[in-house]
Amino acid sequence: MDEQIAQDSTPIFQRIKDYLLGEIASGRWKEGDLVPSEQALVRQFGVSRMTVNRAVRELTAEQVLTRRQGSGTYVAPQKYQATLVEIRNIADEVRARGHVHASHPRLLEQSPAGEALARQFELAPGTPLFHSLIVHDENGRPIQVEDRWVNPACAPSYLDQDFSRITPNEHLMTAAPLQGATYSIEALPAPREVADMLDVAPGTSCLVLKRRTTSNGRVASVVTMWHPGHLYKFTGSVG
Repeated sequence: MDEQIAQDSTPIFQRIKDYLLGEIASGRWKEGDLVPSEQALVRQFGVSRMTVNRAVRELTAEQVLTRRQGSGTYVAPQKYQATLVEIRNIADEVRARGHVHASHPRLLEQSPAGEALARQFELAPGTPLFHSLIVHDENGRPIQVEDRWVNPACAPSYLDQDFSRITPNEHLMTAAPLQGATYSIEALPAPREVADMLDVAPGTSCLVLKRRTTSNGRVASVVTMWHPGHLYKFTGSVG
């Protein structure tokens, strides 16, 4: 019953997108394969051409599909999964330096989305989201406060994880494979609650990475990560 209610609450165009994404994710449709025509999808789902067109148009804009004039719509080369800044698991980064990583969950709960957060997830205010707050240590020294919100539709078992043993990144890369990401990096003074968790003085300059990731056509995660500025730097390369 609950599953039926959830399905009924999902817009029809999103159900069509989920179907197309599912066929690609399962490997039944591969890069370069011709997907069913809009008319075929109209017959399959019993909806209007406009509804089908919206689903296909959005997936084309997201570079999941590509249209060829007079030929049809095909599965696009999956280049959209590459990002300019590599999204790495902090535990792997620490271990690569030959150091010991540890994570300490401070909060793990379900909470309704406020208006600002709902806009980021493209959901209605009050929609339940999962919320975690985790401190990551390197050789016993705090180096990151990870404040993360997660869409339950993308990672339904998120609250069941033991984040003292695995990181949210490790779980989400399996539960909600990365489709794309947007991010910003800025220097901000640490508020008292963050400073206490990082074991620095309030107002200490921190490097703050804010990132929003998408998976299967949905916003999967919105995270803010605080790093002590005197201990951390961001690096990367392109090409």
